[in-house]
Amino acid sequence: SVPFLVRLFPSVLTKFVYLNFLAFPFFVDFRRPELLVNNTISLYLTTEPGVRVGIWHTVPGSRGAEAQGKDQRWYEEALGDAHPVIIYLHGNGGTR
Repeated sequence: SVPFLVRLFPSVLTKFVYLNFLAFPFFVDFRRPELLVNNTISLYLTTEPGVRVGIWHTVPGSRGAEAQGKDQRWYEEALGDAHPVIIYLHGNGGTR
């Protein structure tokens, strides 16, 4: 009966393969990454009208002491300095 259900409802297979309806770890606020990862803040980019993409900006460990207690403006300015920026695209699971 499982193959029959998958054939009728392919979205069910997608849900069970990718499990994108689960947010792990449970009960964590991903809008506050500083609780999970040191020297990280949450920023948002507006890519086009009505589309907002959330990003995390994490400074390297070598600048960790410098980043302690800094606000969002400091992190934004750190993006514009001479250090390289690495962009990690995690996929489409629905959470960061």
